[in-house]
Amino acid sequence: MATLLHIDSSVLPGAASASRAVTEAFRKTWQEQHPTGTVIYRDLAVDPVPHLSADAHTAGFADPATHTPEQAAAFAPRLELIEELEHADAILIGAPMYNFSIPSTLKAWLDNVALFGRTLGDNPSAKGTPVTVVASRGGSYAPGTPRESFEFVQNYLTALLEGGLSLDVDFIVPEMTMAPHNPALAEFIPVFEASRERALQDAEAKARTLVERFAA
Repeated sequence: MATLLHIDSSVLPGAASASRAVTEAFRKTWQEQHPTGTVIYRDLAVDPVPHLSADAHTAGFADPATHTPEQAAAFAPRLELIEELEHADAILIGAPMYNFSIPSTLKAWLDNVALFGRTLGDNPSAKGTPVTVVASRGGSYAPGTPRESFEFVQNYLTALLEGGLSLDVDFIVPEMTMAPHNPALAEFIPVFEASRERALQDAEAKARTLVERFAA
């Protein structure tokens, strides 16, 4: 049985969130195609993980036998997150763009799971795990657009997830999600609708492809 690690970070609930709608489409297809599989779900907006403390940080570079009680207590939840990453057969991340970057809750999760000598370094422990990132954004930051240089979500996540953790990263990018809500962007509503539909279809297709890989 394959295990899917599903991470959401949008502050908006349910269908009000563009990223959640797409990750839900992926997860629903995954579960329909692989009903005996396991899904580990973390909603970082509802249940945020702790930001790194000095004890959690230093404990990651020390022999567990030498941990102080404070280090042991701080490192335990970090270790749980790392092991979830390592044991996952596939990972799904909802990463909406907030102020040109990812939500702080998602950054906290990444800081916890990125550990040099284990998940980072010469032989990353989760190397090759497929990761699907739903990187929704209110406008468009695609190549050739006026705000291309402000795109720090895909650039950052590619650097860390692919370049650092050596994961196999694929992006699904719903754009212009603010068009239905901002009168100044009303002309882009058809662009938003097409992007949303394409993202939902891509999510379902990606989930099927991964299930077929694990079933082979």
